[in-house]
Amino acid sequence: MAGPRPVVLSGPSGAGKSTLLKRLMRDYEGVFGFSVSHTTRNPRPGEEDGKGLDSLPMLLGATLLPVADVLSSVSSEDYHFSTRDKMQEGIDKGDFIENAEFSGNLYGTSKSAIEDVQAQNLICILDVDIQGVKNIKQTDLNPIYISIQPPSIEILEKRLRDRQTETEESLQNRLAAARTDVELSKEPGLFDLVIVNDDLEEAYSKLKSVLMEVCSHLDVLKLSENAMLNRDLPKLTM
Repeated sequence: MAGPRPVVLSGPSGAGKSTLLKRLMRDYEGVFGFSVSHTTRNPRPGEEDGKGLDSLPMLLGATLLPVADVLSSVSSEDYHFSTRDKMQEGIDKGDFIENAEFSGNLYGTSKSAIEDVQAQNLICILDVDIQGVKNIKQTDLNPIYISIQPPSIEILEKRLRDRQTETEESLQNRLAAARTDVELSKEPGLFDLVIVNDDLEEAYSKLKSVLMEVCSHLDVLKLSENAMLNRDLPKLTM
């Protein structure tokens, strides 16, 4: 695929991927674009079809609420909601670069979702699970692979319970998947970088640092960081 080299973020649900991603999209508006995945699960309260993170800069600029409150009001994950038949048809036709099934629901990233971001000359960010990473490894996408991991399964469980969005069965399924994810993330060569999200500021600093080093948009990133000085948003220290 033509365009800037994409970035793949992976890690267990509750590890902090979405929080880090939202901050990155906020601080570097016009540099990164988010690839909105497809799923066959039902929308949760407050979720909108295909909403993505495109509206985040607008929300931040139009509200008097603290940034943390705005970030928490945006859905932790954003999707195109589809029927199983329609999504399976797309998978069978080869329209998806990766797909997986979790708790009886299909999830996947379409090729067109990535191409739409790259067509805007933005660095496309994909949020996928460990199986998605392995699927993408078999394509010619050639992204930067970054894993976001929790400090421990116990802390991850607390984060998931605090969300109050999961049934006990769903939560246990996520914890089981997380244990597998943690072990697989240690596989040599699978990821370019593994970040343990024990401290949000430190994790975000590491994420920004590696992107500054490897992204071809280095000059744009620097310009965006300088532009932040003129915004009413807190600037994170590198």
